[in-house]
Amino acid sequence: MLPESNNELLKTSTVLNKKNFIEKSFEYFLKINGIIAGALILFIFLFMINEAVQVLNYITPENLLYIKLDNKSAGDIFSFDWSPTSNPPKYSILPLLLGSFLTAIPACLISAFLGLILGVYLSEIASAFSRNLIKPVIEVFTGIPTVVVGFITLVVAANFIQDVFGTVSRLNALLAAFGLSTIVIPIIASLTDDALRSIPEDIRMASYALGASKWQTISTVLIPTAINGISASVLIGFSRAIGETMIVLMVSGNAAVISVDLFGSVRTISATIAAELGQVSINSQHYYALFFIGFLLFVFTLLINLLAELMLDKMKRKVNI
Repeated sequence: MLPESNNELLKTSTVLNKKNFIEKSFEYFLKINGIIAGALILFIFLFMINEAVQVLNYITPENLLYIKLDNKSAGDIFSFDWSPTSNPPKYSILPLLLGSFLTAIPACLISAFLGLILGVYLSEIASAFSRNLIKPVIEVFTGIPTVVVGFITLVVAANFIQDVFGTVSRLNALLAAFGLSTIVIPIIASLTDDALRSIPEDIRMASYALGASKWQTISTVLIPTAINGISASVLIGFSRAIGETMIVLMVSGNAAVISVDLFGSVRTISATIAAELGQVSINSQHYYALFFIGFLLFVFTLLINLLAELMLDKMKRKVNI
């Protein structure tokens, strides 16, 4: 009996050693991948900084905001244009910043409203069958190529919006906002659903025990409890919208002008980089100017994502997850 027992113990020990080896190997594999990912992000960040600061060798900081043109009859004229091929070249980033916000903010407002409704429905109202049907569709929809969304928006929505609102420009900021909202709504809806479902069931039961209805529980208990998670979903959606390229490149009109008209054509930072970077000479002032606005976009979206992460962490601590 003893030899057999020893053999069984030996086999068990061997199996456990193999299992521990596999687990340790997988753990190290994940750590190495995490280190590589972090190093790549750091490398991209440092590379963009290095390229972006080179613009100061060619363009003064004030000329990145405006350029002063001498006019003998009218005096000094301040130009807020992005026109790298003009004479003299103009590199004001203000119309690009304004265009980016003029498309992303309306898109985020539309998406926050509809995404919150859809997220609450999925989490608190929908039956198991409806949820299992709708949730995968939302997840799949986030993976649709944005060039397809831009094409459909251009073909289907452009004429509709022009007919309804009577816009002069067929391609405009409002059309781009609607196109962006189609990719942001699933993000906000999915994250809102996750935030609400992460709330312990005890909180819901306590509300019902006090006599609150389902709507009262949703509006006065669940949403305030998950407000940090919901806000984080809106921030992530905004970050997605302001960094989107293909949709705004196809339907915004690409007019780099100072305007707050939703029905006018605008140009965003991401569309400018996509349209011009492949055509510029390396190490030219135009090349470095594009890297500068790309760095601004990178930092802005990074800060938004960090803020969203902090809000999610605050919510997790709030509900003791």
